[in-house]
Amino acid sequence: MRMSEAETSSQPRRDIGAIIRVGQWLDKPVALVLPLALALLWKLLLLSEGAFPFNADEAVVALMARHILKGERPLFFYGQAYMGSLDAYLVAAGFWAFGEHVLVLRLVQALLYCGTIGALYLALREVFRIPRLGWAAALLLALPTVNLTLYTTVSLGGYGEALLIGSLALWLGLRMDRRGPSCSRWVLLGFLSGLGVWVFPLSLVFALPSLFLALASTLRRTSLLKTAFNACIFLASALIGAIPWLVGWHQLGASAFRELLGSALAGVSAGPLLGQVAGRILNLVLFTPTVVFGLRPPWSTQLLAPPLLPLVTAVDLGVLVFGLTQLRRRDEYRAARWTLFAVGVVLIAAFLATPFGSDPSGRYFLPLGLLLALTSAQFALWLNAQRAHWGEIAVLLIVVFNVTSTLQAALTNPPGITTQFDREAQVDMRELPALQQFLEQQGETRGYTNYWVAYPLAFLSQERLVFTARLPYHLDLRYSVRDDRYAPYDTSVRSSPTVAYITIGNGPLDVLLRTRFDQMGLSFREKQIGDFDVFYQLSSPVAPEELGLGH
Repeated sequence: MRMSEAETSSQPRRDIGAIIRVGQWLDKPVALVLPLALALLWKLLLLSEGAFPFNADEAVVALMARHILKGERPLFFYGQAYMGSLDAYLVAAGFWAFGEHVLVLRLVQALLYCGTIGALYLALREVFRIPRLGWAAALLLALPTVNLTLYTTVSLGGYGEALLIGSLALWLGLRMDRRGPSCSRWVLLGFLSGLGVWVFPLSLVFALPSLFLALASTLRRTSLLKTAFNACIFLASALIGAIPWLVGWHQLGASAFRELLGSALAGVSAGPLLGQVAGRILNLVLFTPTVVFGLRPPWSTQLLAPPLLPLVTAVDLGVLVFGLTQLRRRDEYRAARWTLFAVGVVLIAAFLATPFGSDPSGRYFLPLGLLLALTSAQFALWLNAQRAHWGEIAVLLIVVFNVTSTLQAALTNPPGITTQFDREAQVDMRELPALQQFLEQQGETRGYTNYWVAYPLAFLSQERLVFTARLPYHLDLRYSVRDDRYAPYDTSVRSSPTVAYITIGNGPLDVLLRTRFDQMGLSFREKQIGDFDVFYQLSSPVAPEELGLGH
């Protein structure tokens, strides 16, 4: 049936009206529900496919949560004097409500990340007063790079909390600059900053620039005396927020200060300071750009989604140039732009000045990933002003690239989307249930293994299988006593009449074990289960120290 001329002419008007209505809906705060729901669905999809191996750091958090429900009250991540136990307490609440499952652990991280997205959305709305800008940033954060996807889904003990605390501090600083300081805002900013010292000082890369902005804004509006009074309110509130850390400092002494600055980080060099800084600069230059832009996963040098790389790299370079050139603009948004830039500067300065820079993994670059999403959203709006729909195309290209690259990493399993960037420690954890079943059938419930096996095995077996982390996993057999995180496990193993040994495809270690067992006249049997090698039915229990190991 043919349409009349009047009906035909009215069709474009209805289409334009629909577009306007959609745009108006995006301007409302309720529009944030869509990217938040998308973020949760994306994580649930990846989790349903088993994309994230259950790692030892996660298992330690899970065990801490279980022990909290049984009455323990740890202040820090087991075996160290930094990274507070807030994550474990949140997971304990999840375990209490829904049971002790790995999925609960990951859902806690997903909810924390949704809070981070919401805080950054509010921060952009507060400054630029363009709701669609915040919505575009939230969309980019909902479907982020592999690095952000990884560390906002699995738990390492405090990264999710640090990002949320830092984002809230940033929002408060920008809010005080825009609307003026108030006692309640100073109290909240101080409390969050102090809490961040305990939880994980990564949050301070947001809090320090926010504090500087808030002080400058207060001084601009009030007297020096009033500014000093507000600074005292901040300090008092920060001390309250940092009470758990202060209690830990009282209990642990100077180690709480040293480890706060990264002294206990695995792989920290003890060489000349100049050489250490040079190594950190090398890590920064080689690993930061490709990980932050999502061009490769943090655990590998393999490029992701190669067909899209030229286009997305061009967009990323455009975002970088745009962000830097915008710093020269003198308008009402100048302070906000420089505050966001200062977050990146503080992060890079801390990376170079502290032992944390010796860690080449992507976890310390997470704030840069957040800044990239915020700047990309601003770049998209600027593109739209130059030519209609170019901004939408740029956002769509970034989202498609992020989804494609993340799926590529998820489907390459092992190693999957893993927090373990050391190839010598990468193990296919999909065979862990088979290992658990074999050990229980053989009655081998106590023994020795390495860090990456001990704690996942303990958690998944409800601690029926207790194997202390007293074995090396590096091929050169070097070992850190910090791998042995929980003293009660040592007591349990040492009192056992039988022990077994579990390694993860470490040829030199396997040869050494066989040789030492033979030299001591011990009979034993071997069993390989996936990446796991089990030495069991030892004729007599023997500790790693007696074999020249575990020191």
